[in-house]
Amino acid sequence: MSDGNVKTIKLRLDDKQWWSQGVRFQCQGSGKCCTSHGEYGFVYLTLHDRQQFAKHLGLTTQAFTRQYCERTDGVWHLKERKENPDCLFLDGKRCSVYEVRPMQCRTWPFWPEVMNPKSWAKDVVSFCPGVGKGRTWSREEIETALRAQIKWDRELGT
Repeated sequence: MSDGNVKTIKLRLDDKQWWSQGVRFQCQGSGKCCTSHGEYGFVYLTLHDRQQFAKHLGLTTQAFTRQYCERTDGVWHLKERKENPDCLFLDGKRCSVYEVRPMQCRTWPFWPEVMNPKSWAKDVVSFCPGVGKGRTWSREEIETALRAQIKWDRELGT
């Protein structure tokens, strides 16, 4: 989940990054990334994300947007639950729309804003049980995820 303020993100991609030798990560299906962790609260959506959700749920994009979305500072995001800040599509500990989850969710935990040692330790390792497990994501794979996230970030608000 991203923070409530959309930011322009710049990231220097080079072989001096702490993750240049790769990072072990495998989703454990805990659902912890689908709950609010302080500043990270909104699930932002591009038009493409909303279209994918709508198709998956058998709705028009307009109907999906009206029922499930809000716009804050010109950017569409999923509405928050009234009872807690969990994602609307979190069912127990599982994503009920995993096949069409938005780019924000697809690229977790490789978000530009947490790809520094301090944020990684505070915002990722501290609650995500998938860090340090499974396969090693190569520097190239991480850079691809980061570039996808940055491109997606530019498309927000449409």
